Amino acid sequence: MWQIAVFAIIAFIVLFIFLILSRFIGIWVRAKVANAPVSILTLVAMWLRKVPPSLIVDTRITAVKAGIELDTDELEAHYLAGGSVDHVVLSLIAADKADIPLTYDRACAIDLAVKGTGKTVLEAVRTSINPAVIDCPVTGKIDAVARDGISVRARARVTVRTNLERFVGGATEETIIARVGEGIVTSIGSAQSYKDVLENPDHISKHVLSKGLDANTAFEILSIDIADVDVGSNVGAALQTEQAEADKQVAQAKAEVRRAAAVATEHEMAARTQEMQAKVVENQAQIPLAMAEAFRDGNLGIMDYARYQNIVADTDMRQTIADDKDDGHDTTDKRKH
Repeated sequence: MWQIAVFAIIAFIVLFIFLILSRFIGIWVRAKVANAPVSILTLVAMWLRKVPPSLIVDTRITAVKAGIELDTDELEAHYLAGGSVDHVVLSLIAADKADIPLTYDRACAIDLAVKGTGKTVLEAVRTSINPAVIDCPVTGKIDAVARDGISVRARARVTVRTNLERFVGGATEETIIARVGEGIVTSIGSAQSYKDVLENPDHISKHVLSKGLDANTAFEILSIDIADVDVGSNVGAALQTEQAEADKQVAQAKAEVRRAAAVATEHEMAARTQEMQAKVVENQAQIPLAMAEAFRDGNLGIMDYARYQNIVADTDMRQTIADDKDDGHDTTDKRKH
């Protein structure tokens, strides 16, 4: 029985070794032939750590064939950190061929930094080799107003190159676009007239380029070219029109206040006139009473009263004649009468 048990154990070991060899022999031979040997135990350890041995070996073969020596442990560490080892190796090869200094650790850092942004470390290196062009703004144009009140709309194209030394922690393309847009607005706003901007649009690019807008960014600005510039609306005239309309409304409101005050004063004076007329009528009503009192006391005789009546009648007649003259009527017959 013990002989059967020993035989079974040996058979299991042989079968296990055969399975291991059949699984990794192809990768081992491929690495050996490519002069980038990897031991079977290393391949088994990769498999146990859930690292794809084929990816690590093929990536190392690519690096070795390009003259870059990389250890499998470095590639495994970057893979386990969530990086793309194939992009890192390709970026190292591209940088080496373009004579751009780039270490493996920095390439790994850039790869992890751009993870989730839709970009890769290989694109960053390619942009460092072949500069890219950024439209500013991405769509439309930037509106700015010159000192004469005329708006100018401009669009720029910014040529940038990736700065691998500042890529990790550096500002992105959005910052470049915002800074260039701010520089364009400042340059147009400082122009005396919109004609100066149209005649010399290169002044805008020179003024913006001299500000050092690529500081603390992941890019190096090579040039800023004004792709399109045209005249917009007369913003100054529109603002003056709006201000004049606002002033007119304020003046109308103040005039309405004065008119309301005048109407109130007029009504007040009319009320006071009615009050005074009432007092006059009241005082006139006292005249007959005073005359009667004078008759009783003997202070007024009949002849005095008759003269008083004649005076009143003469006064009424004169008043009537004066009124007729004011109306333009002939008063001859009235005088004869």
